[in-house]
Amino acid sequence: VQLQASGGGLVQAGGSLRLSCATSRRTSSNNGMGWFRQTPGKEREFVAGINWRGDSTSYAASVKGRFTISRDNAKNTVYLQMNSLKPEDTAVYYCAVALSSMSPGVSSGYRYWGQGTLVTVSS
Repeated sequence: VQLQASGGGLVQAGGSLRLSCATSRRTSSNNGMGWFRQTPGKEREFVAGINWRGDSTSYAASVKGRFTISRDNAKNTVYLQMNSLKPEDTAVYYCAVALSSMSPGVSSGYRYWGQGTLVTVSS
């Protein structure tokens, strides 16, 4: 089981980044997918989720309207487009495969996790 997250980096406030998470078909073809983030000393928090078909999404209130999650099942990849980035978006971002076809907003609803990619937003 492999999830490879990429696309993190350093960006100025107001800028954009696009994260990608490549998975093996066996792990994600019928499963919801999610993005979480974590900063030192804090719990991992839900950022965005998408169901297996890609026609239902959910977002944390803090990113709604700025971030967009999408997936391309033909490429076994899920994306997180992040616009209007703020310094408080700085974190390690993780992609995860859900236990079901949906994408719950809690980490306990996910079983496979990527290694994380660091996003740093400077003010």
